[in-house]
Amino acid sequence: MKELSVNHLLGIKYLQESDIQLIFETADHFKEVINRPIKKVPSLRDITIANIFFENSTRTKLSFELAQKRLSADVISFSSAQSSVKKGETLIDTVNNILAMKVDMVVMRHSSPGASHFLAKHVNASIVNAGDGAHEHPTQALLDSYTIREQLGDVAGKKVLIVGDILHSRVALSNIFALQMQGAEVRVCGPKTLIPKYIDSLNVKVESNLKKALEWCDVANMLRIQNERLDVSYFPSTREYTQQFGLTNELLNELNKDIVIMHPGPINRGVEITTDVADGKHSVILNQVENGVAIRMAVIYLLASKIKN
Repeated sequence: MKELSVNHLLGIKYLQESDIQLIFETADHFKEVINRPIKKVPSLRDITIANIFFENSTRTKLSFELAQKRLSADVISFSSAQSSVKKGETLIDTVNNILAMKVDMVVMRHSSPGASHFLAKHVNASIVNAGDGAHEHPTQALLDSYTIREQLGDVAGKKVLIVGDILHSRVALSNIFALQMQGAEVRVCGPKTLIPKYIDSLNVKVESNLKKALEWCDVANMLRIQNERLDVSYFPSTREYTQQFGLTNELLNELNKDIVIMHPGPINRGVEITTDVADGKHSVILNQVENGVAIRMAVIYLLASKIKN
């Protein structure tokens, strides 16, 4: 059996392209499983997984939990809001306590960039990064690429536009790494204040005009404006942002081609994307959600098979 080149999923930049293809092939199999009447397989009956979320999450957490249950793993879920972290317990204490319960794998979201790395060095379990600050969110990038492959047949050679708050977005960074590794071309579009200074070093062009950017691309991935991360004002008003960078049906109708519309969710309807676009024929947002479960099943299964060996 083919196996991953890594023992943890800490970020896309540590994967090889063959790892991504293996995850996709495995996800194809699990996608078929989750569309059967009985959606469970006994693959991980002897594996215990802890989900540790130090930051709020609804979609990612539910998606991981569902993936784990579909694989018949034993699951412990932990959210820092209800835990001793509030009382000053450190990350390493929390994790060691959970590992003392004989956990094989930890899925963690944390507000500090590099938290999952720190964990991988200090604990004897397989670590999956479910988002670390504004650094990486590898499973989101994998499910986004997988959705493009499903819609357009292949990721190589495709032109993918990422629109919005690139500066604070772990989704943008992981997507850039994943798409380029598979041979896609990436551009970003958004207010100057929300484009990071290092973007040129990633071989990514910046387009400030949304209409021009849409004329160029095959796929537009619309990012959420992360109000919770914006400690200062990066643009004059939400209304002004929407006028310049919001995706509407009018804009799409002016293009002389169809493009695929994506969004990592949750959506601010009427801000980065209008309701008629989000629910329209070009949108694959609900496909992304379904693919998220299959991709996370694939990642967990492949990492767990390395533990078993």
